[in-house]
Amino acid sequence: MDKLRRVLNGHEDEERGLTAQVLDSSSLSFGTRVKWFAICFVSGIVFSILGTALLWIPRAGLKLFAVFYTLGNIAALSSTCFLMGPLKQLKKMFEPTRLIATIIMLLCLICTLCAVFWWEKKGLAVLFCILQFLAMTWYSLSFIPFARDAVVKCFSSCLN
Repeated sequence: MDKLRRVLNGHEDEERGLTAQVLDSSSLSFGTRVKWFAICFVSGIVFSILGTALLWIPRAGLKLFAVFYTLGNIAALSSTCFLMGPLKQLKKMFEPTRLIATIIMLLCLICTLCAVFWWEKKGLAVLFCILQFLAMTWYSLSFIPFARDAVVKCFSSCLN
């Protein structure tokens, strides 16, 4: 009702700041957020599977695998931006409980592409893809209460 009064009186832009106007115009409904989350997450999975399928192509297979696998991880990671917003996600990514996993994950994303395009080391690219997977898994487990503790206990019991 207040918004209608402001529009009718011509005071809508004067009372609200630029930041409020941008946030209001860029806010998405819950349904739209869930749809784009699903689109990004599924495209991340498809990119990763496509990258794995392209691994068996002679010559360029490893490069395509590394690129599509990395793009898949980036798409899956960015999908949660639609659920909680990009700023909140960045804050959660760099919380002390996930800081090390986040840094390792981002470094592995970068190093995978560097190993394929600049260093041209196939074995190193595969190693970084494996580390990408492990870091992404460890990062994802940090959002589930006590999941990391359960994984550590499982592996320690298997090793003993």
